[in-house]
Amino acid sequence: MTSNTSKTGFNSSFGAIMAAAGSAVGLGNIWRFPYICGKYGGGAFLLVYIFFVFFIGMVLMMSEFVIGRRSKEAPIRAYATLCPKHTSWKLVGLLGLITCFLILAIYLVISGWTLNYFWESLTGTLSSIPINGFKLHFNTFASSAVRPAVFIVAFLIFTFLVIVGGVQKGIERVSKLLMPILVVLLIVMCVRSLTLEGASEGVAYLFNPDFTKLTGEGVLAALGQALFSLSVGMGVMIVYGSYLPVDDNILKTSMWITLCDFFIAVLSGVAIFPAVFACGQEPTGGPGLVYEVLPVVFQSFGGLGTVFATVFFLLLSLAALTSAISLLEALTAWLNKNGMRRFSAALLISVLVVFLSIAASFAYGDADNAKTSLSNGIWYDIKIAEMSIYEFLDKLTGTYLPPICAFLTIIFFGWVMKKEDIMDELSNHGTVKIGYFNVFYYFLVRFVAPVALLVVLVAGIIK
Repeated sequence: MTSNTSKTGFNSSFGAIMAAAGSAVGLGNIWRFPYICGKYGGGAFLLVYIFFVFFIGMVLMMSEFVIGRRSKEAPIRAYATLCPKHTSWKLVGLLGLITCFLILAIYLVISGWTLNYFWESLTGTLSSIPINGFKLHFNTFASSAVRPAVFIVAFLIFTFLVIVGGVQKGIERVSKLLMPILVVLLIVMCVRSLTLEGASEGVAYLFNPDFTKLTGEGVLAALGQALFSLSVGMGVMIVYGSYLPVDDNILKTSMWITLCDFFIAVLSGVAIFPAVFACGQEPTGGPGLVYEVLPVVFQSFGGLGTVFATVFFLLLSLAALTSAISLLEALTAWLNKNGMRRFSAALLISVLVVFLSIAASFAYGDADNAKTSLSNGIWYDIKIAEMSIYEFLDKLTGTYLPPICAFLTIIFFGWVMKKEDIMDELSNHGTVKIGYFNVFYYFLVRFVAPVALLVVLVAGIIK
């Protein structure tokens, strides 16, 4: 069966970097990284994270780029093309696509919340909520049966429209526009945050090295965040690798993407936590930070509070959109390369994922809500392994599936794929000098990365 894809691939290295960086930069950079950085020792955690993100995460990204560009295929066919004698490796590609689908479902829930808060900021609804009423407001909204679903569908429509535009006119064009806007908005937030009285406490929380807080759990959190943040272990970078120009320097591209991702994660911390401390709020992570603590912070800004709330939730919505685009594209590309038209493929995936996402939204809740008389979702009591649908998907996609996929990918890359093919691709068929890097890279691929991933996976299971 032939593919209906027209000429596909990124037009330029810059477009490829913006698209892949958009995939990497997402909600995890903004609402998770700053909190765990402060929780596990600030500067001490940052040093460990830098090592993991550049020596494990970036290595995995390069590996997936090589697999994608070498095969010119989506995940399942990529493994089959590079290892035709052992067809069971196709299952790794299938597992990656399943992971991608489940992550997209849970991601859409949070993206819908974010889009709703952007709308409420824009219309002034948030500014009218009492300063002690944001927890109730969020729980009432998140447990609703209608409003979250409306914003999930709205957000998915935006994502769908980008995907049907194609690789160059859709993904690349939008990424080249949105990523610079995202950075500018983030810098604006940083400037405002750092000029607040008492902001130095937040800066100290983020960057002062406290090695007494850097526990074994903190080290594992750093590695897990590096994998999650760079979007490795789910097949996305294999698909984007298949779109890379033939003369693109994979090492440089991966380095730039990793630098962008790290830079935005650190900027996010600078934008958020100095303001949180300046306003006397407690540092936290996840939904509690974004939808309960930060609206209080914005209200304390006075007349400009609504403006900065709108800017922040626009920033967060753009970060969510760039990541959602890559997840939907990976699934669409798989069907597209198997003969389905791009529009039909994107539509089919969108319809399937929106049902699972809305089901997860209906099941969102918090065990503490019963103690505080706050409501939970209408399906919260439906349990899978003693967890709600939302909790089950969140645990599956946040703890187990990405490390498993990343581990199997690196084993395939380091121990199954031919070394000469790897080095030929990294050197652009001998036109790019890689010198001693090939020995260094191969050592990381065959030994360091698999051990690190196995440790994360085992720790996640034991925990």
